[in-house]
Amino acid sequence: MQHLKRLYSLLFLIFCPFLLLANGEISQGDTAWMLMATALVMLMTPAGLALFYGGLTRSRSVLNTIGMSYVAFCAANIVWAVVGYSLVFGGNGAILGTLKHIMLNGIDVNSVTGSIPTLLFVAFQGTFAAITVAIVSGSIIERIKFSTWIYFAFLWTLVVYCPVAHWVWGGGFLSHHGELDFAGGTVIHINAGVAGLVLLFLLGKRRDFVAEKAKPSSLKLTILGSALLWFGWFGFNAGSGLAANGIAANAFLVTNLAACFGGMSWLIIEWIDSKKHSIIGIASGVVAGLVGITPAAGYVDFTGAAAIGLGSGIVGYICVVKLKNWIRYDDTLDAFGLHGMVGIFGAIATGIFANPAVNSGTGLLYGNPSQVWTQLFAVLVISAYSAIATFVVYKICAFLTKGGRVSERQEDLGMDEALHGEKAFDLND
Repeated sequence: MQHLKRLYSLLFLIFCPFLLLANGEISQGDTAWMLMATALVMLMTPAGLALFYGGLTRSRSVLNTIGMSYVAFCAANIVWAVVGYSLVFGGNGAILGTLKHIMLNGIDVNSVTGSIPTLLFVAFQGTFAAITVAIVSGSIIERIKFSTWIYFAFLWTLVVYCPVAHWVWGGGFLSHHGELDFAGGTVIHINAGVAGLVLLFLLGKRRDFVAEKAKPSSLKLTILGSALLWFGWFGFNAGSGLAANGIAANAFLVTNLAACFGGMSWLIIEWIDSKKHSIIGIASGVVAGLVGITPAAGYVDFTGAAAIGLGSGIVGYICVVKLKNWIRYDDTLDAFGLHGMVGIFGAIATGIFANPAVNSGTGLLYGNPSQVWTQLFAVLVISAYSAIATFVVYKICAFLTKGGRVSERQEDLGMDEALHGEKAFDLND
């Protein structure tokens, strides 16, 4: 009998960790990784995107551009913690969750999601909401009131981002329909890109808009911003599985490869078109590759990453350089071209290249052609909703601020001095 007790004790010690995890206990390894991933994604908005956008805009509006990313990060995280998390992950309704977790009610330090603390999951997902609305700003730089933008960041996160995130990740109808979006191709990039397109038409062109002659204030800031985005994107994609495992490692690898293929394909097509190798081109190509691989990172292998990266660079170049000049719409920093259009390409490509040997998704090349139609359906639904809801949200914000566009005098003076009383580059000192 004594020997049996010792044997039972030994077996308990051996299998105890697995029993604890099965009962929803916290994994220290997964938690440590997700703390880092959350910090990486946080870096992307007030540092990476802010510098990437800030360097691309003209010198008289650099601080305003950076400030729009900063304030978007603050506003979105507030909305997320107060009510957004509950609406997205607080229930399995087809359209929205519930308000049971409003103000994070019912969540404490002992709450667990998967194998990490729920509070950490809340923080991680909040950074996703923040970068989504910040991306939208790229389409309307140099002509929207800062006060209008603040209202917009709060309201758009609530009305547009939260429902879409629930549909895809929170148990809504698109998740039941089988859409594959590992880290936000539809929820973030298409959603933000379409919103930017709607806003740029509502606000109209800048007074001195000439598509092919816009001069960035600092390519050094843009290159630094793109590098920080690249770095942060590892947390963005590899962290979306919420665990330190093989899928995270695969997402990490294919994210890096797609970025490299995207940068090189942009460089090649730019040389074919203009006989130049611009550094801003390779930086833009890298970002395009990162956007394209986002929905696919947890589902594709090397082949898929290479194809998506190459295609993203080509799609990005055509939309940012060619389409913008042909149609002559004023997408100031190309949020629609670089995020919306490349995001659409990436979402559909996920339906082609998803490899069941990597994860549960199966794409066209592996015997499931219907996945392409599932992806296309999600693209159409989210694009339509984002367009209509963004229109309504902007109209409300413009009403609250007595018009959403700055005055002609403010636009001529520049956003930094007119709206903030500051200058990014004080050349008199």
